[in-house]
Amino acid sequence: MASIKKITLPTGTTYDIVDQGARDLIDALAGYTVFLGVTTTALADGATTNPITIDGKSVTAKTGGIVTYGSAEFIFNGTSWQAFGDLSGLGALAFKDSASGSYTPAGSVSQPTFSGTEATISSTYTPAGSVTKPTFSGTEATITSSFTPAGNVSISTGTGTANYTPAGSVSLTAPSVTLSTTSGKFITDAGSLPSATMPVLTTSVANETLTIGWTAGTFDAGALPTMSSSTTVATGVDTVTAGTASFTGTGANLTASFTGTAGNATATYKPAGSVSKPTFSGTEATISATYTPAGSVSQPTFTGTAATVSVS
Repeated sequence: MASIKKITLPTGTTYDIVDQGARDLIDALAGYTVFLGVTTTALADGATTNPITIDGKSVTAKTGGIVTYGSAEFIFNGTSWQAFGDLSGLGALAFKDSASGSYTPAGSVSQPTFSGTEATISSTYTPAGSVTKPTFSGTEATITSSFTPAGNVSISTGTGTANYTPAGSVSLTAPSVTLSTTSGKFITDAGSLPSATMPVLTTSVANETLTIGWTAGTFDAGALPTMSSSTTVATGVDTVTAGTASFTGTGANLTASFTGTAGNATATYKPAGSVSKPTFSGTEATISATYTPAGSVSQPTFTGTAATVSVS
């Protein structure tokens, strides 16, 4: 016989099928040989105390739960506690992952001393490099000055081609247009088409229970187009008569001349900016001198008592 672990509905949704019996067996197997911790609840072989206290909290033991009380080990068989081990032979370090201690040896280390002759060390050095020249950094500026020359401008009429048109008048005639027309009715509202929604299959799962249902559809009949009353509109242009424009005035040739005295314009300007400070560029160098003092340094010595360090 074929096995089923999932189900797919007409909507395309797939669901898993749960085996509750298998879940119960897994929970039962997971309860064996689990170390619960160190309890402060008094236990003895055959005790049925449950729950017990571990780290100040109430814990309900299941089959296979292991605890220690004092130096004894107990396992819970589902009804009572069975003693199966004794930890009394272990020291304090049996329950620790690491141990440390501090120790200061008794004794003293002698101070090194130097015996020699006083001396003076001297050296002379000239660096290689160059000093930059000062530069000026400022803002670009334009110097302007205004000057009004002394004199007068004269205008006269010449005999050449007219280059000036004095005031005159412009006459206009408006264009005319003759249109052809027609009368009729027009659609003012296009209306709407019928519409409908189909019933829909629905499914839901709650508490591992599958529910299948339908939602009802809807229908809209739409609306017919709306017509306007009879209206006259233009269908074309029969005739167009253009307007005219004309100007009436007299042209003239004008010339201009200037008579005056030449002059000079002067201005004073102070630029804005700053002058850079000289800098020095050279090659890094190390000044060294070798000196070996005459004398000797005493060897440090340690004076103390031998000791044995133990950790328990």
